[in-house]
Amino acid sequence: MLRRWLVLFAAALLITAGCSKKEPVVQNNEEPNHDVTGEPQQEEKEQEYSFYYPLTGIGTEEAADGRAVAVMVNNHPAARPQSGLNKADIVYEVLAEGNVNRFLAIFQSEQPERIGPVRSARDYYIELAKGYDSMYVAHGNSLTAERLLKSGYIDNLNGLYYDGTLFERVSFRKAPHNSYISFANILKGAEQKDYDMEDEPDPLTFLSETEVEKLAGAAVKKVSISYHDQLFNSSFAFDEETQKYKRFSNGAQTVDYDTDEPVLVDNIFVVETAHKIVSDVGHREIDLTSGGRAFLFQKGQMFEVEWENAAGRILPYLNGKPVGLVPGKTWINIIPVKTGLDQDVTYE
Repeated sequence: MLRRWLVLFAAALLITAGCSKKEPVVQNNEEPNHDVTGEPQQEEKEQEYSFYYPLTGIGTEEAADGRAVAVMVNNHPAARPQSGLNKADIVYEVLAEGNVNRFLAIFQSEQPERIGPVRSARDYYIELAKGYDSMYVAHGNSLTAERLLKSGYIDNLNGLYYDGTLFERVSFRKAPHNSYISFANILKGAEQKDYDMEDEPDPLTFLSETEVEKLAGAAVKKVSISYHDQLFNSSFAFDEETQKYKRFSNGAQTVDYDTDEPVLVDNIFVVETAHKIVSDVGHREIDLTSGGRAFLFQKGQMFEVEWENAAGRILPYLNGKPVGLVPGKTWINIIPVKTGLDQDVTYE
């Protein structure tokens, strides 16, 4: 059952994943527009590669499977810089309590040696992980999250029960910002719990090279997102040389603690949705189903779109059709609708 993942564990190789059929990308003729006309992406890419990572659309010659792994990553200033975020295919940035946000980092195409600091679960992060059939990794939980985790709703590893075994307390950080897990231990834990780790998630919709070249949105090189506490505000700057976005927290560039490699992003997707405080300590309910307004930033351009929940995934749509992503990594910021895009997202 864990045949291929155990081979990867033993050899410390990267995951590769076969990419199946892609949904047709959306065409929009309004200005600024997300112009993605051209030949179907899959036909173009099959001429160059045999397989594609399902969550990045990046081609590979090695056929492989591999389940997605979603890890709760701490974003407190005392937890920065984090380990492993630069290897994530998708990162959700969502508020926890107060104005403090956390990351849900989803890994499938790459396996970082170490991930962390790992933080506690909330029910809406679990729902987001579930959308990719991920194995979910957290350290601790709220009461509502605990009920989901113990019910078997999602395969999971919780540091509450593996502290000092699968999870390590590092000496260079202070609790609760010092819990880390290696990818080797994630696979070890999956084996212990007899989780099936072979099947890759369904692929996202990606643009072909021709479609990327035809993108025609409003020119935007810098994006800033406010969470109403400067320490937790995030921003992105488009780098012309790499054609990717650099990410910053409170003005400091987001890099990997272990390698100093920067987090580089190809798609920034900012969505607004209803948030509701439901406990005395500030726990939230977040609407992940209704859809609404959103901004999509790609290749130094901005597109006004909508978000929809497609089988548990928060994705861009326009006129009821899916909008293609630029092949690469995606960062999704979820912000409260009570303040919303007009107040909390600035760009230039």
